[in-house]
Amino acid sequence: MTPTVSQKPRNKERRPTPTVSAVFSDGKILELIYDAEKKRSSFALWEDGAWRTAESHRTETGEWFVPYSPWNNLIKNQVVHLPQQPEEYGTEDDLIRAIRHFIRTYVDISPRFELIASYYALFSWVYDGFNELPYLRVRGDYGSGKTRFLLTVGSICYKPIFASGATSTSAMFRILDVFRGTLIIDEADFRNSDEMSDVTKILNCGFVKGLPVLRTEVSQNREFNPRAFQVFGPKLVATRGYYQDRGLESRHITEEMGGERLRRDIPINLPASHKDEALRLRNQLLLYRFRNLHTVQPDTALVDPAIEPRLNQIFIPLMSIVSRESVRQEFRLLARQYHKELLVDRSMAIEGQLLEVIRDMVRASERTQLSIKEISRVFIETYGAEYERSVTPKWLGGIIRRKLRLKTQKSSHGVFVIPPDEIPKLKRLYERYGIEELERQERPEEGSEKDGNILSPRSDNADVADVGYTDEEGADTADLSVK
Repeated sequence: MTPTVSQKPRNKERRPTPTVSAVFSDGKILELIYDAEKKRSSFALWEDGAWRTAESHRTETGEWFVPYSPWNNLIKNQVVHLPQQPEEYGTEDDLIRAIRHFIRTYVDISPRFELIASYYALFSWVYDGFNELPYLRVRGDYGSGKTRFLLTVGSICYKPIFASGATSTSAMFRILDVFRGTLIIDEADFRNSDEMSDVTKILNCGFVKGLPVLRTEVSQNREFNPRAFQVFGPKLVATRGYYQDRGLESRHITEEMGGERLRRDIPINLPASHKDEALRLRNQLLLYRFRNLHTVQPDTALVDPAIEPRLNQIFIPLMSIVSRESVRQEFRLLARQYHKELLVDRSMAIEGQLLEVIRDMVRASERTQLSIKEISRVFIETYGAEYERSVTPKWLGGIIRRKLRLKTQKSSHGVFVIPPDEIPKLKRLYERYGIEELERQERPEEGSEKDGNILSPRSDNADVADVGYTDEEGADTADLSVK
């Protein structure tokens, strides 16, 4: 007879879960805070319109959350910067003025991008209230101020994670998945193809919620176990060049650095006060998160029919947190400028050149179908000298099919043609590549301005000036309209 073994009653209490932040369905918000002087970590808990410090937090369902250790390497070595405690900031305008003053003190960028960077830092603290977001990028050669921009703007973003081109992409996946903060990548021109592929996955999947990156890991039993890493979140990027992927390029709001001489009032080396100022702003922005996270949402009324959907997708989340209409107008101007630049780039690509040839052929004849051979002949006469490779009907026909998505078929005469039922698609292609729009801009109607208000290089709206600031000496520097 097998003897029975008495079993001890099981402890139903769950083990504590180390946590950086959590948002609960009852409205509570939990955020990790860190006191660098005392080497102490704890939680700031938002509940019923007020916050308090908590050493841990238990939910009604039995979940037990504890803060990450202050000796965690990422926190101790300031790879991730955290607030110390929430601080009062006054009004939203007061907070934006303080952010702009901080950025302007240490970074030399255009007034419009300064405004955008300020609101992007604000947006990063409530980004998880949206399903899509843009990235912020500075581009330029070494010595142009890219790193200074990242250190300054990045230090006031939500849980900034400072990485570089030398950082292991495996580490990026794991840190993003745990901290869910703002990824800051310096020298993001990765030369190793595998690294570039992994970083591209983070950037391509990280702009929209619900697209984790899957990575295969091996368990202790040597079994392959795919794991999903959440990479959605704000990102600040510095590069020297462009990304070859046009889709990835279109997700960035970009500033070209180093075009002008550095302002004389910009300190060459960051003073100790930079760190203290950044901490104070993080503290104030934490309170902004507590007060606004549950109320922010995309404002669909901001959709601009004059620009393409991708640009609306990245600008609307940022514009949705802006309360001033004048500031929203600044964002609209920039979005329309980006739209025009996209059209110009597309029209100069081989697809745009092909469409111009096709458009002219359609206008010049009443033919119901277009011969690929004839399109190629005209294309070679017009643009052939621009290409080092041999331009053949076969190559151009492949571009028409694969890039322009126009079907071709063999006619009764044995030549490939674009059939009549594909001609209606051309109007949409003309719009996408800016063929008709750019032509209208080149020949404006009499009495109208060439660019209207779309690319106005200056904004004199008084409301935009109101979002400026006054420096410590009292000099009025509020007029930060674009010059």
